[in-house]
Amino acid sequence: MNKIGKRPIAVLDSGLGGVSVLRHLMHELPNEDYIYFGDTANVPYGSKTSEDICDITVKNIEMLLAEYSVKAVVIACNTATGAAAATCRAKFDGIPIIGIEPAVKPAVTQSGKENPTVLVMATPLTLSQEKFTSLAQKYNPNASIIPLPCDGLASLIEAGAPESDIRALLKKLFSSVEGTDIDSIVLGCTHYPLIEDMIAEIFPDARIFDGGLGTALQTRRRLSELGLLSDSSEKGKITVINSAGDHSFAERAMKHI
Repeated sequence: MNKIGKRPIAVLDSGLGGVSVLRHLMHELPNEDYIYFGDTANVPYGSKTSEDICDITVKNIEMLLAEYSVKAVVIACNTATGAAAATCRAKFDGIPIIGIEPAVKPAVTQSGKENPTVLVMATPLTLSQEKFTSLAQKYNPNASIIPLPCDGLASLIEAGAPESDIRALLKKLFSSVEGTDIDSIVLGCTHYPLIEDMIAEIFPDARIFDGGLGTALQTRRRLSELGLLSDSSEKGKITVINSAGDHSFAERAMKHI
């Protein structure tokens, strides 16, 4: 393996949410080293403009390349992927950049129903982006896709809010689909898998999907194609950093791994 293959993979998000993607990456690529970056100085992304998120993401990748010599970047945030992935791939064309998208395809094709009803939970910005609308239109003929803007949910999860507060917001958000027979639920924000058990309690008969697995598999494919997979036989190490100098962030992130 060349020297580049020994370098770490960067995983970036606005905060803790991308840890749900990191878990999939660690399962699929256990011998890789990871730099997990939480952009806590700019959290939440969902309330910013696409232009601002794109600028922020470019600067974060520049920092990760300069300071950590990463060999690949995983944008572990649906909102940032939609806003910045294309620009970042063009700007940093010498490095693989892998994004994430709401897992609409598996939610439709693996629901077990011919024409399933699919609830897509995401930030308002993710649901308004062309990336999602194109995805929804592609699968709409084969399913009833219900977008559910979950304003404020990621922020509660990020802040470590009491479970009662999160459950209260979920109840309010789900009131619009009360009485609807939901076959699949797409967790279209990487923060949401961190509370998947609460969502499953409310919809015990629905299958729940998130995009983290697809992102991890795509990361493995890209690194394999480029000859950049680690040849180490030892478990990789994880370094957790953040942009706000929050000394408790690493501890909080590791609790979810």
